[in-house]
This record gives sequence, structure tokens and C-alpha cells, in this order.
Amino acid sequence: MEWFLGGLTLLLGFYMAWNIGANDVANAMGTSVGSKALTLRKAVYLAAILEFAGAFLVGSNVSETIQKGIIDPTVFSADPMLFVLGMMGSLLATGILLQIASYLALPISTTHAIVGAVIGFGLVIGGVDAVCWTGVGSIVASWIISPLLSGIISYFLFGLIQKKILYALNPIEATQKLLPILVFSCFFTIFISLLHGGIPQLHISFSGLSSVSLSASLALVAYFFSYKFVQTIASPKLEPASGFHPDQAVSLEKALKHLQRAHLSNHNESYQEQFTNAFNHIRSLTETVKKNTQFPRCHTQYQSVEKLFVFLQILSACLIAFAHGANDVANAIGPVAAVINVLKTRSLSSYAPVPSWLLILGGSGIVIGLATWGWRVIETIGKKITELTPTRGFSAEFGAAITILLASKLGLPISSTHALVGAVLGVGLNRGLQALNLQMLREIVISWIVTIPLCALLSILAFYSLKYLWIFIS
Repeated sequence: MEWFLGGLTLLLGFYMAWNIGANDVANAMGTSVGSKALTLRKAVYLAAILEFAGAFLVGSNVSETIQKGIIDPTVFSADPMLFVLGMMGSLLATGILLQIASYLALPISTTHAIVGAVIGFGLVIGGVDAVCWTGVGSIVASWIISPLLSGIISYFLFGLIQKKILYALNPIEATQKLLPILVFSCFFTIFISLLHGGIPQLHISFSGLSSVSLSASLALVAYFFSYKFVQTIASPKLEPASGFHPDQAVSLEKALKHLQRAHLSNHNESYQEQFTNAFNHIRSLTETVKKNTQFPRCHTQYQSVEKLFVFLQILSACLIAFAHGANDVANAIGPVAAVINVLKTRSLSSYAPVPSWLLILGGSGIVIGLATWGWRVIETIGKKITELTPTRGFSAEFGAAITILLASKLGLPISSTHALVGAVLGVGLNRGLQALNLQMLREIVISWIVTIPLCALLSILAFYSLKYLWIFIS
């Protein structure tokens, strides 16, 4: 009857991967759809290629952590079948919870769910000693670090774009200088994550220095082409001297406030008249600048900048889709690999190899899930947390992608949901709390909190159901 369990496990793994695609891939494409950089159809096609590539080429590292970093398989050595049924129950429970969350359009953490499920059946079958609390502790710590790190990166990246481009006197000219550097950063991140340590599935290996050199060389090629491209974009001529840039009005407003503060705090009567004259002069100048500020010209330039950043955001969407496939495919195939290994060897081990065909199965399930049901959560990520533009969306995606890829290389199953929501928050906070939909954020956080205990409970119920089914058919 091992063939029956093996087939059922593959089916449950595919079902789990389908739900990852329906819920979690919104993390990769939600910001791009929300900022209108991509249509939903194009986002699905793009994610299909990149998610599959990330899962197949880099996905094995985290899969090994899911197998052996949460519970100790040797605790079940007396009855390996209990371990098999427990892992199957974890897949079923996580898939069900994800499907419910997708129906409610809530972006919950797939990683939270599978870890909670594995802990649940581990505690019931093997007790407290069955859980690798040290490994679980590092995983939980990564869930806290990931939104903080991605939020900080996105906050400062969008702050840099604001300062150097959006607040510049000539935004397009500033974009022509900064955008190629950002393109280089994106391509270097993609290639170094792919090449560092080699690609085991393709039997390709690189030394540390050669992977850095090759990644930098390929990124320089991208820098050159992007530099040539942005130079072809004509920078509109500035308005005549009679017109003013909005930043000049903002700067004068700030100067007026500082001068008023200095005026009020002055106790030297001999300078009182000079302070008054200076204040009145700056106030008059500020009113004149406000009346003659050329908002239409500036608005046109900002629109041109956002159009340029559409290409960069599509690039960052590719980056985060690749990163997501690399990290989260493990949530579906880690338990499957462990079960297949037990059924094949009829014994438990601390390591189960992840065959390439299993990575293909997981990647395919993710892609189909996105194509059939992913639009629900995409709307939440892209439209309901904060208003996104291509510059904001790029900042959020790039910050989250760096965090996820770093964790994938370290073998940490972090929450890509946490990473991207943290990044979107970081971008939103750059514009103040009023830019955030706090009610939607509250709903998301509550769903995160209940994920682990709820999935643990569902896993226990699924385990006992599968156990009785196994007893019945055998």
C-alpha cells in the first residue's frame, strides 16, 4: 500500500503548492499590479516563469530545513508510518487553511502555516522532545527580522528616490543618473543569488570570487544598456524664470517657519526691527512663489519618471518572484520529500534528498494556483494597504526580494508575506501613518497571529483522520 500513500502525498503536495500560488504569489506580483506596472494577465505569465525558475534552481536549501529543522525524525523511528501520516496531515491542514485565507483575500504566511502544522503533529505524537526548539526559535526569529529588515531597506530606498529624483529640480535628469545604478543593483542581486554556491540541479559550481565577478560583469552589461536607454529620454526644458518649482515654495515655507521661530525667541530689541523686516520680506516672497509655481510642468515630469520606473518595477517583480519560488516551494515539497524517502527506504533519516522532479512538481503547482485564484490576494497587497506607484512599488519589491533571497541562501524558511507587507509598510511610512490603511493592516496581523495555533489544530485533526483511514484500508 506504499504506492497509495506515495500517490496521495504527491497529490497533497501539489494541492499545497496550488494554494501557495493562490495566496503567497500575490506577495511577488501584488505591488506591480497595484501600481499598474503590470496587468494581471502579464503578472501571471511573468510569475509563472520566475517562480518556477526560483523553485527549481534554488529551492532545495529551504526544503531541507522544513524536513529536519522543526521536528526530530528519529523520535518516530519505532513507527515510521506515524511520521508519514503526520507529514501528510500537515500538507492537508496547511492547504485547507490557505484556501480559506485566499477566499477571504487575506495574505497569510504559508511558512507560518506549515511550521505550525509540523509542530502540531510532532507534539501530539512525540511530545515536547520531538520538536527541535532551537531550530524553531531561529525560524521564529527570522519571522520578526524579515519584515523589519525589508521595511528598513524599502523605507530608505524610497527615501533616496524621493530625495534624489522626486524632489529634484529636474526629476527626469536625476532619474537618468540614478536609474542605471538601481538596474545594476537588481541584476547583481539576481545573479549573485543564483550563482553563489553554484546550481546543484544543473551540476554547475562556482567559487565565491568567480560568482561575484561574473555577477558583477553581467550586471554591468545591464547597467550599460539601461544607461543608453534612459539617455534617449528627452528631459523637458525648464520653464522660464517667471515660473517656480514647487520645491522652492516648500523650502521657503520651511525658511519662513524657522525665521518666525527665531523672531519670537529674540529678546534683543536692537535686532527686533531687522527680524520683522526679514520675516515680512520672506513671507511676501513665499506668496509670490506660490502664485507662480509651475505645477503642470512638474506633474508632467513626475509622470515621465513614474513611466521610467515601470520598467524597473517589472525587473524587481521578476526578482521577488524568483526569490519567492526559491523560498516558499519548500513549504510544499519539504514534507513530500521526507515522506517519499521514508516510503522508499522504510526507515527514518535526518536528511531526505530533494529530487529535481519534485521541485518541478512544486513549481508547477505554484504557477497553476496563481493563474486560477491568485487575483484575490493580489488586490489586497496591491491596493488595500497603501497607494502604490511604480517608484513606491519598486522600493517595496526590492527591499523584500533582498531579504527573501538572503534567507533562502541561509536555508531559513522566512515568511515572504511578512517580508513584503513589511516592505509596503516601510514605503507607506515614508509618507506618514495617514498613508496606511490601518484597518486592513489590523486584519492581516490578526490572521498572522492565529495562523500557527489554528494550523497546528487542523494538522492534528488531519493526522488522526488519515490514521483511521490507513487502519481501515490496510
